[in-house]
Amino acid sequence: MHVEDLLRLESLDLTLLWGGPPLLAREISGVTATDLEDPGRFLQRGEIVLSGLVWWSAADEEGTADRFVAALRDAGAAALLAGEETHGTVPEVLVDACRRHGIALFSVPVHTSFRAITDTVYLRQWGDLSRRPAADPYALPENVRGELSRLLADGADPDTLLARAVDRLGTPPCYVLSATGRTIARTPGAPALSAAEAAGRLKAALRVDPDASAYGQWFLHLPGTVEVPPRMLHEIAEVFAQYRQGVLRREAAGRGPATELLGLLDAPGPGSGARPAPLAAALRACGLPDHGPYMVVTLSLDAAGHGVEALEEAVRHLAGHRSVTGSLAGGRAAAVIATDSGSPEDVVPALKELWPTLHSCDAAVLPYGGISTTAVTPTELNGALVQARYALTAAERAGSANLTAIDDLTTLNALLAGVPTDVRTAFGIHALGPLADATNPSHRMLLETLDTFLTHNGSWARTAEALHLHVNTVHYRIRRVELLTGRDLARLDHKLDLKAALLCR
Repeated sequence: MHVEDLLRLESLDLTLLWGGPPLLAREISGVTATDLEDPGRFLQRGEIVLSGLVWWSAADEEGTADRFVAALRDAGAAALLAGEETHGTVPEVLVDACRRHGIALFSVPVHTSFRAITDTVYLRQWGDLSRRPAADPYALPENVRGELSRLLADGADPDTLLARAVDRLGTPPCYVLSATGRTIARTPGAPALSAAEAAGRLKAALRVDPDASAYGQWFLHLPGTVEVPPRMLHEIAEVFAQYRQGVLRREAAGRGPATELLGLLDAPGPGSGARPAPLAAALRACGLPDHGPYMVVTLSLDAAGHGVEALEEAVRHLAGHRSVTGSLAGGRAAAVIATDSGSPEDVVPALKELWPTLHSCDAAVLPYGGISTTAVTPTELNGALVQARYALTAAERAGSANLTAIDDLTTLNALLAGVPTDVRTAFGIHALGPLADATNPSHRMLLETLDTFLTHNGSWARTAEALHLHVNTVHYRIRRVELLTGRDLARLDHKLDLKAALLCR
């Protein structure tokens, strides 16, 4: 198969960005998917390279793209296929680098998966491999491949799979890591890694499943200087791609009970919450105890985001706690965490420590999260969900992706941040009365005086000093505020009302 054949495959819908006839006539020997900044040592001559361009950002210098393409040239790569999903388009600096180094460049649209390209190339290149016994395309010995297949079928744990897969290499330190640095598997000689340490190594790791979402991606990582044939790495990655698919099937089967439980907690109606008997049954169906304590976490992404996957990945870091995750209305996700086997006090700091890693994943939308206080009994879970939602709204209003616990709302401003925007606006308009009309210059002046007066704890002298006014002018303006709003600023409750109204503007 030649590079130019890729353009004839309508199912792939590739676009040639640069490359003349001599480059398009190159023969393809294989496929490698990588997002390493310097992938040269993992490439073989004649391979086409698939890259999601995670290694590049708009802030990067031109040299970053140049070094990447130079590594492809030095390794004898046949062409570069760059995905459009990460940046929306292929950067022009990459086109220029390919032109300088003589590498044909194709853009891969969002609807074309790297797996589809890989499968298509290998099917066209080799056809049915079983018909070519004289040219074994596998790097792993047949007995090892057979054993790994049996281990997969028998439901072996990932540590066993990984140890057997790299046994032929002397079982070097090796890891399978999640997108947030959670260790899914490691060989016996591999030291334990913290989530932060592992997350820092992902750029030097091989993606297990190129089609997985940003939060569901797994990575195969061999640290050190162990020389491993690239095809062997890809075959081991394929084993874990199959293992991951089995995990996903089991998780999908458990979504039904999770949906039922969250539906009970989210159902509108009279009373303080769901009836105890159905709620206890729903908890047991999810594998959770029917006694507390519990906590609820909510998470929000846009309509195209993977809220449930992101939240599932986050709560898996909570050692010693059982949890279940599902979808809520409005594109949000929620997790119910049973803290009976761990300390409830561990949940909030553990998730907050993880959050920067979670929203540094290769994702277009950053997550916001909210955490409830502890629910002692199942009947308090309804209130915990309300709390988590309120904290989530406060997090969204903070302006940057973060995780907010209900316990963080210790100021009036923080408390009001969780109030829905429409409610905040209505309160501000009604509490301020005519002063809410900010188009009136006189009203803007009175609002500034009121804000300064309340900021200085009702001190006439400090307010006058801050505004460079005579104190009598301050008295006059405050009386006008009281007249227009119907409030008495000598009263603490009226001061709080107007302070809240200003914060709600």
